[in-house]
Amino acid sequence: MKWPATSTKGGAPLSEKVTITVDGAERQVPAGSLLIEALQEVGVYIPHFCWHPRMKPVGMCRMCLVEVEGPRGTALGTSCTMPVADGMVVHTNSPTVEKAQEGILELLLINHPLDCPVCDKGGECPLQDQTVSHGPGESRFVEEKRHYPKPIPISELVLLDRERCILCARCTRFSDEISGDPLIEFRDRGNTTQVNTFPDEPFASYFSGNTVQICPVGALTATPYRFRARPWDLEAVESTCPHCSVGCRISVQASQGRVLRFQGVDNDATNQGWLCDKGRFGFEFIHSPDRLTAPLVREDGALRETTWAEALERAAEGLDSVITSSGADSVAGLGGARGTNEEAYAFGKFLRSGLGTNSVDAQLGDGLDPRLLTGVVSRGSIPDLEKAGAILLWAPDLKEELPVLYLRVRRAAAELGARLIVVHPRRNGLDDVAEFSFRYRPGAGADVLRSLAAGEGDYAEARHALTEGPVVAIVGRTGLAEDPRLAEAVAGFAAGLHDVSIMPVVRRPNVYGAIDMGLAPGLLPGRVPVDDAGARASLEEVWGPLPDAAGRDAGRVLSGLIAGEVKGLVLLGADPAADHPEGSAALEAAEFVVALDMFRTVSVERADVVFPVLGFGEVEGTVTNLEGRVQKVNALLSGPGLARPSWEALEDLAGRMHRSLGATSAAALGKEIAAVAPAYRGITWDSLVWGAGREGLVAPGPEGTSGPEYRPSEEAPAPETAEWTLHLARVLYDGGTLVQAGPSLARLAPDPAIYLHPDDAGRLEIAEGSQVHLTGSKGEATLTAAFDDSLVPGAVYLPFNLGVSVGTGAAVTVEAVS
Repeated sequence: MKWPATSTKGGAPLSEKVTITVDGAERQVPAGSLLIEALQEVGVYIPHFCWHPRMKPVGMCRMCLVEVEGPRGTALGTSCTMPVADGMVVHTNSPTVEKAQEGILELLLINHPLDCPVCDKGGECPLQDQTVSHGPGESRFVEEKRHYPKPIPISELVLLDRERCILCARCTRFSDEISGDPLIEFRDRGNTTQVNTFPDEPFASYFSGNTVQICPVGALTATPYRFRARPWDLEAVESTCPHCSVGCRISVQASQGRVLRFQGVDNDATNQGWLCDKGRFGFEFIHSPDRLTAPLVREDGALRETTWAEALERAAEGLDSVITSSGADSVAGLGGARGTNEEAYAFGKFLRSGLGTNSVDAQLGDGLDPRLLTGVVSRGSIPDLEKAGAILLWAPDLKEELPVLYLRVRRAAAELGARLIVVHPRRNGLDDVAEFSFRYRPGAGADVLRSLAAGEGDYAEARHALTEGPVVAIVGRTGLAEDPRLAEAVAGFAAGLHDVSIMPVVRRPNVYGAIDMGLAPGLLPGRVPVDDAGARASLEEVWGPLPDAAGRDAGRVLSGLIAGEVKGLVLLGADPAADHPEGSAALEAAEFVVALDMFRTVSVERADVVFPVLGFGEVEGTVTNLEGRVQKVNALLSGPGLARPSWEALEDLAGRMHRSLGATSAAALGKEIAAVAPAYRGITWDSLVWGAGREGLVAPGPEGTSGPEYRPSEEAPAPETAEWTLHLARVLYDGGTLVQAGPSLARLAPDPAIYLHPDDAGRLEIAEGSQVHLTGSKGEATLTAAFDDSLVPGAVYLPFNLGVSVGTGAAVTVEAVS
């Protein structure tokens, strides 16, 4: 069903106008819009509970009743289900309407517990507000109210007070229509009707927190926030979610110096108000007791706390010593994808103009070619999904890695009529709405691509669907063991389609911004190739002389450390020991390591000097999402202990080395970026705060250029011929530092297991729950066996970052443990 023809939200705004009469005054409203939306657009508020602008109207609560004149006289009707028509005459405040609204509220309050003094929704409750503004003032009902045990946990994150529920169905409709997880539903009938989960089936949705935010009465509450604050206690700023590269808009809300919750902000360009639960509840790391609060230096093999002065002196001496003895090419920098653009820019400037090295990378070998991420032909945007005729999804499981992009693709396929083609090694979160779903064995993707491109056999109809534009191709590595050249080949194939936009995707929150700031060995700030002589000369006017030697990417930096060719390493929020198969060995071999971080990660524990830095909610700046949309992040808190902004630490470190970055403030860095980075020219902090810029501005800015376009090759890697091949993919809740630093999310990380096709397990005489020995390119592990019939025989699935590492090579061996 293609619903948005009657809604101004979600699709393109309806430009045609009709004239209606509202309370005696003529108004121009969008043709085809719902009456409740049209009235709100002209400044007439209609009370409501069940209606939500992002969901289909159902007219259940009846609170939005208005009188409409018709051929048979004036009649009451629900404004949330009634499209406007030219000449319509509407009465919103007649005595009949007011009496009806009073009656609805009186009925809703028959069994409502009226526990406003202890309800988390108190102070921001639509039922509370509308009872005051539209209610009768007193109730005629004196009978005992209905009672239920309260609250009951319906998931690890959500509690349910059934007696508060007014049966508006917002939560059940969201779960069914928007997230595709219909795990909460009405049960029983009549006076005992209630919202609840199915027996023995918790509300295990990645999007459960959205039901808490849209619940109009406080029947659903969040465990991390319950009884923590009142709305009038909260100080809030708008910001951008720090957990993935979708760039969801959020409201950060704090009281007495502590963040207590994130709320979704309706940014039509990105998240449309929705958040995944990792984004919504993943704020607890900010106040983790494990945060670094003082600089650390290594002494007698162990890290000890020290002053900033000593740490800066030790770091400057160590880096100077490496450069003096082995040259600037022997120093490298990794990281920058978890902070702001301003921090990434300062990091790149420190490494290139301060230390004299081009060896800098924001990725850790698990991403894509920076040229593909920044310069792909016909780069797509999230709103392109709204008008797509077909969507090719050959990328990670969006539900696990980019959850709100998953919601947008789901909406396009389920509601807007896009034909979705999913290609993935195992069951994908979007399979239930995909018209075509193809599986392949990891390492054999090239064969599938050739068949799809040629339209052979089972792929013929899907290939034909890709001629029905506009086409959006979402391209990425389906797993970390997948050769990145396959994603480039898919992008190359997609670039040849008619009326196509291509969206290359990776996961880390600000990797696109970091690369745009020059944190890639082949790029300078603003998507400029490092060998562009003119752009290089312009940048040197601001930065000073730049190094000539070619830089190393993350893989070559780490292998260079092991080989002794690279001696010094600077880490900015990066943990290669946990995220790269060679990271541990590389850090052990490094001569000198400086780390700027919020936590004592595995890599930080091996550093020689550690600087505690501020993180999300404590620094101001900008970030760039996967479509190149630049958005503002804002500071609300002071940091713990002696932690400082990373750009400030880098400026002081450069000063100790007799250099200067000119980093006097984050705002000053933002102005410098707008001046020297071509793709960001004209994108200022002010432009992101007021007007259309509040939803973000897609780089290149109004006066900028995108730099040279990059057309990826269609040549795919040769198929893998090993008996067993590995599908290594991330899950939403894992062993990552930020997840484990928050108690609400840490307990949701699954236990590691190895997943096999049942036929493979039978051939090896492996029972589900038994032990299996897995040997990979960089390690081995013994794990519990689980079955997954969506895998192609010969494929082995291992969730990544759950404390088990066997390397990222595709070929593995599998043996039963006797």
